[in-house]
Amino acid sequence: MTKVAIVGAAGRMGRVLMEAVHLDETAQLTAATVNVGSSLAGADSGELAAIGKNEIALVDSLDAAADFDVVIDFTVTAATMQHLDWCVANNKAIVIGTTGFSDEQKARIQEAGKTIPVVFSSNMSVGVNLCFKLLDMAARVLGDTVDVEVIEAHHRHKIDAPSGTALSMGEVLADALGRDLKECAVYGREGVTGERDRKTIGFETIRAGDIVGEHTVLFADIGERIEITHKASSRMTFAKGGIRAANWLKGRPPAVYSMQDVLDLN
Repeated sequence: MTKVAIVGAAGRMGRVLMEAVHLDETAQLTAATVNVGSSLAGADSGELAAIGKNEIALVDSLDAAADFDVVIDFTVTAATMQHLDWCVANNKAIVIGTTGFSDEQKARIQEAGKTIPVVFSSNMSVGVNLCFKLLDMAARVLGDTVDVEVIEAHHRHKIDAPSGTALSMGEVLADALGRDLKECAVYGREGVTGERDRKTIGFETIRAGDIVGEHTVLFADIGERIEITHKASSRMTFAKGGIRAANWLKGRPPAVYSMQDVLDLN
């Protein structure tokens, strides 16, 4: 049984993660944290997640948390960096589902992997990670004969754009096509842009309403096109992937792993 700590338990993903642990027969919630000074500190985490009283009180730091094997973090970049540093100092494994990291922050995550086991993925969904594999296959077959566009849509509260998943899709495509994403990415278009360069990878972003998460990669040729799409209708799909990653990570040696490793897709 994997003992799990959920950080950011009062957030949208935090509550769903607690529910997902409750539904999983191989994981157990033993700690849940909220922000320092939160009025929810001391409350029952099960009642917050609407899963029934579970005797696990919300605390305002990992220092105050009970024993656990793995931290699951779907918070924000600054908070995740603090939790990562704590895990390194206390030799705890961590699953990171947060997005929007800078290159410097990503380098810190890689450095942490020399000391502790980390699963770091822009998207914990099993379906999305299967799409990464399909995108690699499609890009290698189609090569430079098609125009490639990544279209993503999320709820109005999402703070980073393009989404971490869209950027990961772009990286998969660029690697398969032998390109550098930093050089070939085009983020939106406006005005007189001229004819499209076939060796670019375009990104379009939508932020609206309560869209959980939708991603489509378009491979367009003259006369035909292929679309690979993933649509999430519930945050539970990401939460279940996070729990699966936590179960897989327990007892692993220090390294930075991805969901591709968790799902044996590499």
